Amino acid sequence: MGFARTCSVTLVGVEGVVVEVQADLEPGVAAFTLVGLPDKSLTESRDRVRAAVVNSGGEWPQKKLTVGLSPASVPKAGSGFDLAVACAVLGAAERIDPRVLGDIVMIGELGLDGRVRPVRGILPAVLAAADAGYEQVVVPECAAAEASLVPGVSVLGIRSLRQLIALLTDEPVPEEDAEEQMRPDPLLAGLRAPGTGADTGMHGVGAAPQDQGHDLADVVGQLSARTAVEVAAAGGHHLFLEGPPGAGKTMLAERLPSILPSLDRQASLEVTAVHSVAGLLPPGKPLIDTAPYCAPHHSATMQALVGGGPGTARPGAVSLSHRGVLFLDETPEFSSRALDALRQPLESGHVVIARSAGVVRFPARFLMVLAANPCPCGRFSRTNDQCECPPSAIRRYQARLSGPLLDRVAVRVEVDRDTRDELTAGGARGESTATVADRVRRARDRAAARLAGTPWRANSEVPGRELRSRWHAAPGAMDDAERSLERGVLTARGLDRVLRVAWTVADLAGHDRPDAADVALALQLRTGVPRGVPMTIGAGV
Repeated sequence: MGFARTCSVTLVGVEGVVVEVQADLEPGVAAFTLVGLPDKSLTESRDRVRAAVVNSGGEWPQKKLTVGLSPASVPKAGSGFDLAVACAVLGAAERIDPRVLGDIVMIGELGLDGRVRPVRGILPAVLAAADAGYEQVVVPECAAAEASLVPGVSVLGIRSLRQLIALLTDEPVPEEDAEEQMRPDPLLAGLRAPGTGADTGMHGVGAAPQDQGHDLADVVGQLSARTAVEVAAAGGHHLFLEGPPGAGKTMLAERLPSILPSLDRQASLEVTAVHSVAGLLPPGKPLIDTAPYCAPHHSATMQALVGGGPGTARPGAVSLSHRGVLFLDETPEFSSRALDALRQPLESGHVVIARSAGVVRFPARFLMVLAANPCPCGRFSRTNDQCECPPSAIRRYQARLSGPLLDRVAVRVEVDRDTRDELTAGGARGESTATVADRVRRARDRAAARLAGTPWRANSEVPGRELRSRWHAAPGAMDDAERSLERGVLTARGLDRVLRVAWTVADLAGHDRPDAADVALALQLRTGVPRGVPMTIGAGV
């Protein structure tokens, strides 16, 4: 009887669970039994592993073979166990010394010819292995850069099962033919999730900082909207842009990621882990260090927005935009069920998906940007009488956005059409992305210094009770906002959001704490009601 064991990792959401892969050989009729709650793709590994071992020059044991995946109570999914199963079987057959396998974590799919193919979720899998105390990890060669992001782990990237067997048995390592240049890598075929390419808006890949292709200077006029975008970026506040078609709502939203600060190390790992699980890591870029941007179509289902789907739950748009921007254009056209599902992640910063097989938790701390027309035809406004929609149609259209959802939006602004003079004038352009991004970065640094030693990073994350008890506005600065609460214009949540936005305005203006002008601008951004404060940062200073 022969026995060997090694380790691999199964993913539950973006969290990994280390699985011990055990192989046992006994005399009897040749058979291969795989136990431990495997899914369909893992069950099929029996045929893949057998062919890979034989085609790699190994001899398949003609005995009764049992492979167990422990803990047996945790469901296992995916083809990433192939490499561990093959090495455990070879260890039980004494082709490999079983003693060298016990402390190694192996992740990778095997082709029938013995090549090692990459799988989704390499980064969270290696993170789980490191947390469990393992120091050696074997991954496909093309995923070694992603696995090397985890500190304290020795990563071995291999191209084939033949190479791994040679390394584990101290034999000469065979050379593998490199793929031809200028051709798509066949190892990456099928790794990306179908229907999530760069042209779908679901790719979640962020724009580079100060992307010259999306410069704020291209936006003509729109002083109020530009101020609202800057405040939203500086404090991480949710934004609602309302205006007629062609006014520039999408232009502003597309330029928002480029003025957000670059992600720190922890945020980069979080974002990269989500995109790795989804199979959406950009080629040649194992670490995402810029804010992601996700803009799903208004026909997206609730599962596409918050995650889920049949079988293994996959991250949705709210998780793909984690630490970045989620842009919902034509928001009233989304289903009300899908929009209301956003309430929980907006408050908690994560989404929990409950299924019969278990509960999956995905991170979802994003900056939401809503864009909507004022009416079905888009021409309704206080100053324009060209709208032909009846009042009942306007009310129905605007009622598609529920009050509880809008109550979670801190900044609202109307985006008006540009005038002829603004479009044809040859004067100075507005501030560039680089200028605004630098001001946003300084405001974030002020907030970070104030919030040092707390679990919060931005003003939008600070609970209202903490703002009221630990960081106080100037005396009398909140009087107008409190009167709005008494009149029913603001809810208690709305009052907290006004205070958060006021702190962001103060950070942008360089104030130690919000004064009356800062709170007035925050209240104007919250309610959309003019209060005699210019829509510029630092007005009244």
